[in-house]
Amino acid sequence: MPAPRVSGREKWKYKKWFTIVTPKILGEIPVANVPADDASKMIGRSIEVTLYDLTGDVTQLHIRFLLQVVDVQENIAKTVFKQVYLSRDYLRSLTKRKSSKITLIKDFTTKDNARVRVTATVFTTYRCKTSQKKLIRGSIREVLENMIREMKLDGFIQNIISGTVQNKLFEVSKKIYPVRKAEIAKVKILRQPEIIEEKSVETVPSAQTSS
Repeated sequence: MPAPRVSGREKWKYKKWFTIVTPKILGEIPVANVPADDASKMIGRSIEVTLYDLTGDVTQLHIRFLLQVVDVQENIAKTVFKQVYLSRDYLRSLTKRKSSKITLIKDFTTKDNARVRVTATVFTTYRCKTSQKKLIRGSIREVLENMIREMKLDGFIQNIISGTVQNKLFEVSKKIYPVRKAEIAKVKILRQPEIIEEKSVETVPSAQTSS
């Protein structure tokens, strides 16, 4: 005998509500309530949030995070970073005529053995030569490599949010050619850290980028 059909309304009776929270360096703030009939079905789910959603600062609307659920405790779904990136509209606004856009896309390994693919972009004041682009690209690659290998993943992301990484890229680039802006357009986490620290990390209240 075939199993009896269960209506959509009856299925909802068996669902629980789970609260998705941000990673520790973002304060473990609740960002969504999601229904599921089993906690295991929450694992692997992704959600996008902006820094504005967490701080209420409209100047941080362009900074976005793609978070992924990796653990569920009772009704709390804990997340890790899957991507950190800037909105397309914001990046488009930085592109000007008669200037150059220099992009570096490279994989790096953090101190805690996370693997990240970083997209760094420098916007010059005027149009520069190919040789100058090559020098800038090489300089920002060296800065990123030296920084990332000495930082754990959370520390690297925290330094992006605070603008520390962007400021260093700006400083090294302007020694080669006048620049308007240096940004980390995207960080994609290819491999999570081997050990996720349980120690509390200071939350980041605001973000500053180079100008």
